[in-house]
Amino acid sequence: MSKAAVTRLNILKKAFELIYRNGFQATSIDDIIATTQVTKGAFFYHFKNKEEMGLAMISEVMHPGMQEAMIKPLLVAEDPATEIYAMMKGLLQSPMFDVRYGCPAINLIEEMSPLNVQFNKALHKLFGEWTKAIEHVIEQGIKAGTFNKNTDAQQVAYFIISGYGGIRNMGKLLGTEAYQVYLKELKNYLNSLA
Repeated sequence: MSKAAVTRLNILKKAFELIYRNGFQATSIDDIIATTQVTKGAFFYHFKNKEEMGLAMISEVMHPGMQEAMIKPLLVAEDPATEIYAMMKGLLQSPMFDVRYGCPAINLIEEMSPLNVQFNKALHKLFGEWTKAIEHVIEQGIKAGTFNKNTDAQQVAYFIISGYGGIRNMGKLLGTEAYQVYLKELKNYLNSLA
């Protein structure tokens, strides 16, 4: 990786950390520059403005992370209910995320999706891919007879993702104990689809 590519990725990773804790609108370019120790010129060499940097952060930092943690495991799942549960448990127990700040993607959806068409499209892509992966594993479960043939894969995917978003937000208030309640009920729900 070239020095310029390393600098760009460093800016995006540091921006992600700041935006995760403080929000996109509350994080300034100067805040990002201060944590990366690059010059303002270097920032603007890589990004024409903060919006472009935010969109690059979604596609170059968040998207690859979601692919690894939330999509790839589902595409090769042999036991759909177990894999969905394991994915959710892994997300909620990930040391990368602080319960106080919730989910970075959910936070951006709440903050930026209604305000910025480009953010809306980029975030829609992220969640669209996750939804399709969950639908895929549900459909595999239906074919294998693990799930009831009347199960609607899209409805299940929306329900699971909505539950995840809700519990990540509740965790900000109630702490990780809320995650345990969610995981217990998620397991019950997945078992009810048999």
